[in-house]
Amino acid sequence: WGMPPIDDFVAGLARIPEREFTVPAVARYVADHPVDPGSLERYLFYEPTHYTRNLIYKCDLFELLAVCWEAGQASPVHNHQGHSCWMAAPIGRLAVQNYELLRSDDRGYCELRPTDRVTMDPGNPSFVDPEEPIHSVLNLPEHGQRATSLHVYSRPYDRCLVYAPEKNAYWEVPLFYDSEYGRPTPRAVNASPGPAPGSGARR
Repeated sequence: WGMPPIDDFVAGLARIPEREFTVPAVARYVADHPVDPGSLERYLFYEPTHYTRNLIYKCDLFELLAVCWEAGQASPVHNHQGHSCWMAAPIGRLAVQNYELLRSDDRGYCELRPTDRVTMDPGNPSFVDPEEPIHSVLNLPEHGQRATSLHVYSRPYDRCLVYAPEKNAYWEVPLFYDSEYGRPTPRAVNASPGPAPGSGARR
């Protein structure tokens, strides 16, 4: 049998009962059901100025996004506000760099230390360790190709903390979709050519 199309992948996720929607169970599901990359075409929107967040499915329990990366694009260092995240890379290859939070205060000061870096590709999905949730995702220039990753978030959320390790600083940003259900959002259509200040806001 071949790889399931994205609609079948979503249907299978939606069949997992809420009480069983745990980090290991969903990680197993994602690993066991690699998605046919050809079925993602309507959700793929690449931009030269920033990676894009493209909503495929959303319910109370989880949302599924396709994130599109040109070569050399990377997310800011960020966390998921205590929410779970699972990732797969049906197209291309990505690096996930994890960080340990050494100390922080409630005024935006932090100290981070890089820890392990893992490679994500069609055969190697990943998930965010609840004990060490701060990370960035990178389509390294040497990969020399576009990439698309699938991200399952539970529960859906619309803000996250972004970290600037070189400045020992962090702050909260709102999150936006560049497209929803295969259609560019008005914000994306009307956006100016350059990324907005702090457009780390995209993860």
